[in-house]
Amino acid sequence: MRTITAHDLKTQFNIAIVISRFNEAITHKLYEGAILRLKELEFAEDQITVVWVPGAIEIPITAQSLATTNTYEAIVCLGAVIRGETNHYEYVCQQVSYGCQKVALKNSIPIIFGVLTTDNEEQALARVGGNHGHKGRDAIDAAFEMASVLRQID
Repeated sequence: MRTITAHDLKTQFNIAIVISRFNEAITHKLYEGAILRLKELEFAEDQITVVWVPGAIEIPITAQSLATTNTYEAIVCLGAVIRGETNHYEYVCQQVSYGCQKVALKNSIPIIFGVLTTDNEEQALARVGGNHGHKGRDAIDAAFEMASVLRQID
């Protein structure tokens, strides 16, 4: 029986991060955590591409453009959608989530969904180094794990 699980990669790979500027107080912390984790994993700066976009809705099309270059082994999508007083929140969360999944399936590349969807800013801050960990770091770990798993399948 063959079992595939993630293991340490002996070589790093090209990775892209797509990150929303909207709610920048939160997204910049996601960015900092992701970059710190990549450095801990010994990624070279020339293996990392960071693309800042205006808001979460722009994340999937940017991920799609990056995926079609066949340059990256994983794309990490980071953002923060915080509930407001209208149902705009539900539409944004649904579209961004669906868009990222569609890009992953269409291009057979890990598109890591690191977009926070919280009720308030306090919950978001708890997920960027607070008592709920650091989702920017977690997204990089997920990308690293998925690259390892998919390399073994190919």
